[in-house]
Amino acid sequence: MKKIHALGLSFCLFLTLLSLGGCGKTTEPISKTGFYFDTVITITLYDASYEKELDHCFSMAEKYENLFSAQKEGTDIWKINHSQGQAVEVSDETIDILNAGIAYSKSSNGKFDITVGKLSSLWDFSESSSKEIPSVEAIQEALATINYQNIVIDGNMVSLTDPNAAIDLGGIAKGYIADQMKAYLNDQGVQSGLINLGGNVLCVGPKDGDEKSYKIAIQKPFSEDGTALATVKVADDSVVTSGTYQRYFEIDGKRYHHILDLSTGYPCDNDLDSVTIISHDSLTCDALSTTVFLMGLDDGLAM
Repeated sequence: MKKIHALGLSFCLFLTLLSLGGCGKTTEPISKTGFYFDTVITITLYDASYEKELDHCFSMAEKYENLFSAQKEGTDIWKINHSQGQAVEVSDETIDILNAGIAYSKSSNGKFDITVGKLSSLWDFSESSSKEIPSVEAIQEALATINYQNIVIDGNMVSLTDPNAAIDLGGIAKGYIADQMKAYLNDQGVQSGLINLGGNVLCVGPKDGDEKSYKIAIQKPFSEDGTALATVKVADDSVVTSGTYQRYFEIDGKRYHHILDLSTGYPCDNDLDSVTIISHDSLTCDALSTTVFLMGLDDGLAM
């Protein structure tokens, strides 16, 4: 039986489930939902006069998907992965997120690595997939391509020293994008809102009214009825979870989830169900939720 561990203010081993009260505004909140980065995103602003700014956030989502997606043909990342080691010119935003990804890959000593693309592409957790376990040979070939030091950046030119390597920004893209959306909304004068990119939650400022914190309930992993184990209060912060129950399939009674151990090529098995990170910026939460999960309870706490 797996154990649920509380890791203090910074780390909680649960699934994030949003639960918000009223915000005390005289105007009704405005909200919009769309589908980007292979997930449902929802943005809510607690001032109806910012409808134009709300729409612009979704234009930003489309822009970043067209830069960072590894699967969509013609994006910056797709071009790098298909250049056979030749240098490719990319946007300033792509350089920013690549540098962040390299930094987190380095700080984790490769537990987290954005050149995981060949390996992650072997495991298909989509609803329409045939649910197959990759061959041992394919996994070993993919593992040999994982090394963030293969990424070479010169100005806005990017290349891979191993032409078989592939970048996958799935571990940090939503966090980066959420932070960019929040920065834009702050610049436009938005004082209260909520960005939810497929479970990556980022609060924009404190909540209006007497209660300044947003209440985010923590759901029991694998709970079908949404049972909450606890509630955290955050203001102007982000809450991001990586968990084994978010994307997985089962074969012969064994569960295979999407958080891959880069030392074996198979789903990580360390007795954790999930890790939640609370921090001021969503990119930090996104990268560390995966990294800490892969490190396990003791090493994750130490980091």
